[in-house]
Amino acid sequence: MTKHIGIVACSAEGAALCYRTICAEAPAQMGEHMHPEISMHTYPLGEYMVHIRSGDWEEVGDLMLSSVSKLADSGAEIAICPDNTIHQAFDLVSSRSPIPWLHIADAAGQEARARGFENLAITGTKYLMTGPVYPDYLAKLGISTKIPDEDDREKIDRIIFTELVNGVFLEESRIYFNEVIQELKVSGCDAVVLGCTEIPLLVDPGDCPLPTLDSTRLLARAALKAAIED
Repeated sequence: MTKHIGIVACSAEGAALCYRTICAEAPAQMGEHMHPEISMHTYPLGEYMVHIRSGDWEEVGDLMLSSVSKLADSGAEIAICPDNTIHQAFDLVSSRSPIPWLHIADAAGQEARARGFENLAITGTKYLMTGPVYPDYLAKLGISTKIPDEDDREKIDRIIFTELVNGVFLEESRIYFNEVIQELKVSGCDAVVLGCTEIPLLVDPGDCPLPTLDSTRLLARAALKAAIED
């Protein structure tokens, strides 16, 4: 028996990648065409964005808690959220949640530690890059962080919300991300967190200037491991 995974989704592309990763990688451990039971619930990204833009993380947390409650009612036993930004409300949710959660920054941080990385570049929405989600978790592991400068943060944010969440992946945007990551490499970073769950669909690890930590797939693998081990 495996545990039923509940996915608290936010943006479609990242949630779909997380779901596909679990389904694609499970058969190697569970047998042909097998994966844990999975349920997903999401409120529209637009409802989240109203509260994110106003900085009302309690309202963001309320949406997450409502989603996870619906998932628990459907039988889910562990919860994940393939959206880095709204993890800023994680602590407001986890203590009230009917089922336990895995944290996306913890999944990325454990991988970073296992690979010996010490100074991570953080990419994602402007809210994620300037927020506490990764610095707080990574500091517990003795890992430091750097973020792009303000102009780059604004452009990265625009690319995420006008292109990536809409399933648009442009070569010029991929090249731009690589240029920003190269600057972070020069400043001393030894790996980069792809901290928007759509960025792994744009950035190619094969030509990225730094080793990549794919937060979406790492979270999916952590959920699969937890579901199987328990």
